[in-house]
Amino acid sequence: MKTKTEKYLLIDHPDSLQQFVEENASIDWMAFDTEFVGEKRYHTLLCTIQIATEHGLYIIDPITLEQFDPFLEMIQNPAITKVTHAGENDYRLLYNLFGIVPRKVFDSQVAAGFLGYRYPMSFSKLVEQETGRRLPKGYTVSDWETRPMNKKQLRYALDDVVYLVQLKDSIGQQLDKLGRKEWLAEELARWETAAFYQLDPHREALTNSLILGLSQQEQVFMLRLYEWRRRQAERKNYSKEMILPAKYIGFIIRNIKSGKGALKNHRRIPNGIVQNHWETFNALFQPKATEEERAILKRIPPKHNKSSQEDIMMEMLQILIKISCQKKNISPDLLTNRANFKKMRSDLKYFDPLLESGWRQKVLGPELISWLRDRQNLEVHMEAGKCTIQLGQK
Repeated sequence: MKTKTEKYLLIDHPDSLQQFVEENASIDWMAFDTEFVGEKRYHTLLCTIQIATEHGLYIIDPITLEQFDPFLEMIQNPAITKVTHAGENDYRLLYNLFGIVPRKVFDSQVAAGFLGYRYPMSFSKLVEQETGRRLPKGYTVSDWETRPMNKKQLRYALDDVVYLVQLKDSIGQQLDKLGRKEWLAEELARWETAAFYQLDPHREALTNSLILGLSQQEQVFMLRLYEWRRRQAERKNYSKEMILPAKYIGFIIRNIKSGKGALKNHRRIPNGIVQNHWETFNALFQPKATEEERAILKRIPPKHNKSSQEDIMMEMLQILIKISCQKKNISPDLLTNRANFKKMRSDLKYFDPLLESGWRQKVLGPELISWLRDRQNLEVHMEAGKCTIQLGQK
């Protein structure tokens, strides 16, 4: 396929959509990317879908075109390999907007992580590393909502897909030589389930460290405040920050029990927020916790004052993970992301179940997995020029 982007079909009418369908009735692969606008809104606006197939280049205009079901059907078609870079964001958007999950996916960002590339790695850097080609810059932040789009803008959008198949072929061959295609397939199989895209509605509150030091009433208020903020944003299609900036939430929670005066006189909380929302805040704070809310609060890990020894131990385990990944030439951030490791660091009872299955189990090995699982019982011994780690007595 030619890498020039001057020639493409703009799909903004049922007739051009039909042409796209007819030209690609029996394709084996489809590379695609999206451009969207999420700022100052709750519901992300899908603005363009740029596509490359063996038959050419295409841009779907979702703003002008009322429906483009044939493309959505291709995403779900297991006979077509979908090629993306950092495609999780694209698939999450399609799931949220249309309730669909992909089948048979290949993602160059994830695949590159199995070759020792830093994860996540930008598309432009990966293209340069694998093909030697430097992609032009200029529209990384662009007004994709405005119509009509200019030709330079569209060509920039197409640059994101014309090299995807080259990446798939080159990286795929390297993975095949290393025997890691099955590892990639295992990792991306999670992308083909609805559960992968479903977010915990209470995640913001439960992952905020502030919640550990609050009374139960304040914890419940925190849950309710985040939920009220989310519902208001969804109803008005505003960003959550436009409803209530996150930087004020902690101050409101810490001072709500002292009444309106405490909020009004707090130098960090704007008077307008108190004036407009005091009645709502008070109505959220006063009622006792429901059975459902108490069940949610049970998911909060117990407050634990970590010792310096525990911190050192976690740092050692993180280094051992990196060493294990380095030996296999795999990105450590692909094995376990920072959020999961941070949770393991803050809650010694938590263990990421992914670590003891599939390719992760093979990379880490049974001993390191047992250390991670029972890290609160680890002991370090230094003697005779040796450093040993072992599980102590429970």
